[in-house]
Amino acid sequence: MKRQDLLKLIKAKKVGFIRLWFTDVLGFLKSFDIQGAELPGALREGMGFDGSSIEGFSRIEESDMIVKPDPSTFQILPWIKEDKPVARMFCDVLEPGGKPFSGDPRYVLKRNLQEAKKLGFTFNVGPELEYFYFRNKGGTEILDRGGYFDLTPMDIGQDLRRQTVLMLEKMGIEVEYWHHEVASSQHEIDLRYKEALTMADNVMCYRLIVKEVAMQNNFYATFMPKPIYGIAGSGMHTHMSLFRGNKNAFFDPKDKQHLSSTAKYFMAGLLKHSREICSVTCQWVNSYKRLVPGYEAPVYVSWAQKNRSALVRVPVYKPGKEKATRIELRNPDPACNPYLAFSVMLAAGLEGIKRKLPLPKQVTDNVYQMTDDERKKAGIESLPDDLFEAIKLTENSSLVRKALGDKVFEFFIRNKKDEWNEYRRQITKYELTNYLPIL
Repeated sequence: MKRQDLLKLIKAKKVGFIRLWFTDVLGFLKSFDIQGAELPGALREGMGFDGSSIEGFSRIEESDMIVKPDPSTFQILPWIKEDKPVARMFCDVLEPGGKPFSGDPRYVLKRNLQEAKKLGFTFNVGPELEYFYFRNKGGTEILDRGGYFDLTPMDIGQDLRRQTVLMLEKMGIEVEYWHHEVASSQHEIDLRYKEALTMADNVMCYRLIVKEVAMQNNFYATFMPKPIYGIAGSGMHTHMSLFRGNKNAFFDPKDKQHLSSTAKYFMAGLLKHSREICSVTCQWVNSYKRLVPGYEAPVYVSWAQKNRSALVRVPVYKPGKEKATRIELRNPDPACNPYLAFSVMLAAGLEGIKRKLPLPKQVTDNVYQMTDDERKKAGIESLPDDLFEAIKLTENSSLVRKALGDKVFEFFIRNKKDEWNEYRRQITKYELTNYLPIL
């Protein structure tokens, strides 16, 4: 939307306030409000704020920052009932001189998308974000005993999903379908694939709306990867493809799997670098409670067309659906920073294309049921067991450093080490229950 058209729309809709949204390095949404009358100046020059108060942004002596609204992201917030409508706009974070701020996750993704553009590609993604509804934020009391695709009588979750979808559509976010997930009180709403920057913005908005709708109904929604012991955790299976103009660069009608050499190189890059990007796609201590065998989460580095135990899956091609040809990375979880996660996924895939990495043999057996020796003979590695192992792999990754940039990379490593050190000092209920009575 052009600036003048936007200003006319705001006047016509009598918008009173605009929330300027941006994201910190850990993926938390930040915001401050301006009056509608301030928007022309904000679009021209941006709005100043104190960057030293934002996680991972700046030191005290470098605190002055500017946010500049992106006109294409203007939407009225449908859940706020005021006399004058309240709108939101995503912003780019700039240094005082107008240069893009290297610590802005949105800029990180833009920079990686520019690398793809140099090779003639646009990067499309379609994430499947799973989450749980609980009675309240004070515990994990579930709302149903449903399972995969279940429709249960008096299904509270179904009504909450429907309300959420209606609100997403009002925000201009397209939804493909929604359903109950495999675990009790677990749900999924799938967004229609988009170019990666738009989708990262949509993911940030999606997570907020899911929580807003739950709160309006006196429930609590969480994207915590593994909130309950003994049942499946929540993932963010991410479908992705590269396009050259209107043509899907991943499609080849002559190939057995209908995958082009570009797609195979991209997959090879994802597999080769999957362990070192794991701390970005699965960035929390709790993420690795989900990545264990037996709970529908991938653990082993392999690919397959139909095998859902594989890390990278190739959905079966449907005749006439060439543009839908894609690959699916199954280890990311919905609590990641989508700007950074999409960045490292793309960087890994492009590295495969640039180096023409060979794609390993497809794994058709259930990897979970293979012995350690069988996996070793097949050359199948495991994802990191915990955040500490993951961050050590990332720390030594030149690919992740380049993808994130020095500023974000160094903060991210430092923050994750601090998180691990704090976690490992905790005394858990498990230890007190099992050790205190006998030691």
